[in-house]
Amino acid sequence: MDVMKKIRSAFARRGGEGYGEGVSQLEHAIQCAAFAERDGASDALVAAAYLHDIGHLLHDLPQDIADRGIDTQHESTGSAWLSQFFGPELTEPVRMHVAAKRYLAATEPGYFDLLSDASKLSLQLQGGPMSPEQVRAFEAQPYFADAIRLRRWDEEGKIVGFEGPSPAHFEAIVAACLKGG
Repeated sequence: MDVMKKIRSAFARRGGEGYGEGVSQLEHAIQCAAFAERDGASDALVAAAYLHDIGHLLHDLPQDIADRGIDTQHESTGSAWLSQFFGPELTEPVRMHVAAKRYLAATEPGYFDLLSDASKLSLQLQGGPMSPEQVRAFEAQPYFADAIRLRRWDEEGKIVGFEGPSPAHFEAIVAACLKGG
């Protein structure tokens, strides 16, 4: 099965599930990618916004796993899986989008207060705000700025009733980003 069929299959299997934010995984993916596109992001970053939570779609754990005190490390799972097919300009922001939340919680006054209850819970499970040493190390990483942009779209992409482009629109962008594509 080719990678685009695998991605469609993952969204078909679990994309309709919620994750504590009032929208489904697929609705969240579409919103994040639509906001990235709106803001003039590169195709790779639009694709990363669409696929940033694919790690949630690859496991068979229950939807309420965070409520049970378990961090699925979806960013690592998703990035590792995507790395088979895409370059670091797509996979690194995916890998770093949870760390970006931890970074912003540590460095941006008021950021934590804007997080949804589900994001506050996952932040706690993911290690909480970064230490000053972690902040410096994160800022030194390639794709740091892209990860921050992705995180902001991630926070914005939780609008109930949002009408965005179809999945096919973003699948075409994703397909164009494939290694050797």
